[in-house]
Amino acid sequence: MTTYRLCERCIMDTSDPAITFDVNGVCNHCKTYDVVLGTEPVDTALRRRQLDEELERIKKHGEGKPFDCVVGVSGGVDSTYVVWLAKQFGLRPLAVHLDNGWNSEIAVGNIHRALEKLGVELFTRVLDWEEFRDLQVSFLKASTPDAEIPTDHAIIATVFQTAWSKGIRHLVMGHNKATELVLPPLWSQGHFDWRYIREVQARFGTRPLRDFPHLSFANYVRYRMTAERSSFNILNFVDYSRQKAIDVLQKELGWRDYGGKHHESVYTRFFQASILPRKFGFDKRRAHLSNQVLAGQITRKDALTEIAKPPYASAQLEREDREYVIKKLGLTESSFEELMRAPPKRYDDYPNMLNSRFYLAVRGAYRAARSVVGRSAT
Repeated sequence: MTTYRLCERCIMDTSDPAITFDVNGVCNHCKTYDVVLGTEPVDTALRRRQLDEELERIKKHGEGKPFDCVVGVSGGVDSTYVVWLAKQFGLRPLAVHLDNGWNSEIAVGNIHRALEKLGVELFTRVLDWEEFRDLQVSFLKASTPDAEIPTDHAIIATVFQTAWSKGIRHLVMGHNKATELVLPPLWSQGHFDWRYIREVQARFGTRPLRDFPHLSFANYVRYRMTAERSSFNILNFVDYSRQKAIDVLQKELGWRDYGGKHHESVYTRFFQASILPRKFGFDKRRAHLSNQVLAGQITRKDALTEIAKPPYASAQLEREDREYVIKKLGLTESSFEELMRAPPKRYDDYPNMLNSRFYLAVRGAYRAARSVVGRSAT
């Protein structure tokens, strides 16, 4: 049995089974944070020049077109703030939203109020509910801690497919290294892995995936080849603070707070705040708070105080969410409890892209080609 240990700098602990500590009790997540953020521009003027150059490139490529970029929106803090920033910087975004059937009323209201006030057009992809419901139940049966992978994959696929179909070259993204870098891989894997999703559905599902938006291996390669040139993580080039963003959105757009990070989705709220701590023994708030500690946005003491609170705002809300999720997924109390008692498994327990012979061969050829190019350059 692993002895419990807590990082001396952030609040990550041994609920991450792969965590390591140095002689001072500082964890590997802190070390990685320092290394990665050390490559980011620290000169404010330089960072602003880089931002201006990227904005100019996006505007130039969008000349004569209705939109110059695509922004994925969920009604949450990050994505809404990205749309607001895009408009502040003179971009003409098309907002893209994936409706998977789990939006909270607050999130829907946030999307429509914000986009109406900003004058931004919205494209929504609505999933086939019966198909998606079956896929979500399949992932619960798979017993891995990444049952949100179907939604994450569908969002990625929808955003890129929309951009490709409309000839929009640029995506302005809401991911940022300062507040989202810490996340143990063993807590969630396979976001881009269509093979993994297909295999889980084939093993546990009751119907084929005909409507589900996805990235085939060819499109995944296309994504990897174009993402670096087309994806712009705008929050990496501004002084981003989640609380300051909330203040701006509430004042400027009438945005309403829905609680925890990613809790704009009822299913995500229940999965992260109830299923993950109960069945898998970890709380994603720990990673989110650790990011904020490392970014200097909150103190470690405040983070420890926050993580000591129950994941749910109230026991009543948890009961309501539980009843709603079980009913909406077509489960019963007994069948849900059976899923909760099933032994936890991992991404690697199922066939996936990373262990396919084809992927390994392609990766080997790619690395060999880069090595040859590197030697030729010298």
